[in-house]
Amino acid sequence: MESAAPLRLGVLDIGSNSAHLRVADLAPGYPPRRVRSVKTPVRLAEATDRHGVIHRPAVGRLIGAVGESVAAAAALDVDEMLPYATSALRDAANRDDVAAEVRAATGVGLGFLTGEQEARLTFLAARRWRGWSAGPMLLADIGGGSMELACGEGEEPEIALSLPLGAGRLTRHHLPPRPPVPKRTRKALRAHAGSVLREATLGIAQLPPPVTAVATSKTFAQLARLCGAPKAKAGPYRERHLDRDELHRWIPKLARLPDAERAGLRGVKASRAHQILAGAIVAEALMDVLGLDRLAVCPWALREGLFLNRLDALNEGRAPDAFPEHSPVILRDVHLRAVP
Repeated sequence: MESAAPLRLGVLDIGSNSAHLRVADLAPGYPPRRVRSVKTPVRLAEATDRHGVIHRPAVGRLIGAVGESVAAAAALDVDEMLPYATSALRDAANRDDVAAEVRAATGVGLGFLTGEQEARLTFLAARRWRGWSAGPMLLADIGGGSMELACGEGEEPEIALSLPLGAGRLTRHHLPPRPPVPKRTRKALRAHAGSVLREATLGIAQLPPPVTAVATSKTFAQLARLCGAPKAKAGPYRERHLDRDELHRWIPKLARLPDAERAGLRGVKASRAHQILAGAIVAEALMDVLGLDRLAVCPWALREGLFLNRLDALNEGRAPDAFPEHSPVILRDVHLRAVP
C-alpha cells in the first residue's frame, strides 16, 4: 500500500526584526523535513514609537516581505501556509490597521498568537526534541519583544507564561543607544528583570523541580555559542549548553563593545548585536531566579511547534485544529495577489 504524499507546509513568522518563512514536508511517522528557509528584514520593533504605533516605512517593508514569502511558498509548491505575528505586531496600537493593509495588498490574513500560545507550542517542540527522558522540563525562550516560559511533565505544560522581557524591548527601554553601558545601568536592568521574573515564576516554584531546563531562540543559541558551545556547522544533534558562570563573565565585556565589535564575536550576528547585551542580562537573571547553573539549548522552537501541531492532525487522521485565529492559507487562493 502506498503511503500518502507528504503535506508541504509553510510557516511564516512575523517577528520584531524579520519575516521568516520556513517550509517543511510533513508525513505521518516522521519529523518535519526541512525544505527551505527564507528570511526578509522588516524591522518592526525599531519603527514602533513610544505610543506603540508602527510607522509607514515598516508597514511597506512588511507588505513586501509577506508578498515575497507568498511568492516563494508558491514556487516551492507549498500546500498550506500559516502566517502569524508575534509580539512586535501583536502588541502594536495600530495592529488591526496594519493587518488589514497586508491582507488588502497580498491576500494573506495574519494570525496573532498570544504569548501563552507561543509558550505552549515552543514547549511542545522542545518536548518532542528532548523526549520523555528529559523528565519534568522547564522551557525558556527570549524573543525580541517577549520572553516565554513553560514548565511541566507532559507535552502540555502545566504553566505557560509570556513576559515583557524580550531582548529588543529591553534594549530600547533600558539601555543607552550606544555602548559602553555603565555598570549602574546594567544593574538597574538586572534588578528590573529579576523583579518581573520572581513574581511571575511563583507558580513554577510550586511544581516538581525540572529535571531538564531547556532554552530555545536565536538569543539563547548565540549566547551559548559566545560562551563556547559548538558552532552551527557541527549540526543540530551536537549537545549545546549555556553555563551561568561563563555568561556572567561575558556581560561586562559585551557592555564595553560597540555593535560592530560585538558582531565580530563568535556566534553573534550583526542583526542582533545591538540587543545581545540585554539578552545576556535577562538570561542570567532567569538562571539566578530559578537557581539554574546550566541551560540545554534546543534547536526546535516555535515554528517547529506549529509544524508538529499540524503533523499531529495528519498522524491522527483528522482535520487540523483551527489556527488560533484563522484557518491555514491555501496558496492557490492568494499567490496571484502577492506583491511583486
